[in-house]
Amino acid sequence: MSISPNRLKDLQNIPDTAIDTSDIPELDRQFWETAKMVKPVSQEATLIQLDQDILDWFKSKGKGYQSLINSALRSYIEHNSSL
Repeated sequence: MSISPNRLKDLQNIPDTAIDTSDIPELDRQFWETAKMVKPVSQEATLIQLDQDILDWFKSKGKGYQSLINSALRSYIEHNSSL
């Protein structure tokens, strides 16, 4: 999803008082008691060989397929880290 430069400019000019936040719940004490800091992980460009059908499948998902591959690999690691 992308926002046109004109729409972005319009949004930036809306004063905070004009933004309806009534449907956003307040963050209560319980939220902060269970909140976890997530530090960004640095990425490194690398070259890996993938089967063509695997690469085609990820590319068929559209823009950002490299990030999708990274997310799939991270999910695999997290799921299998206790093995």
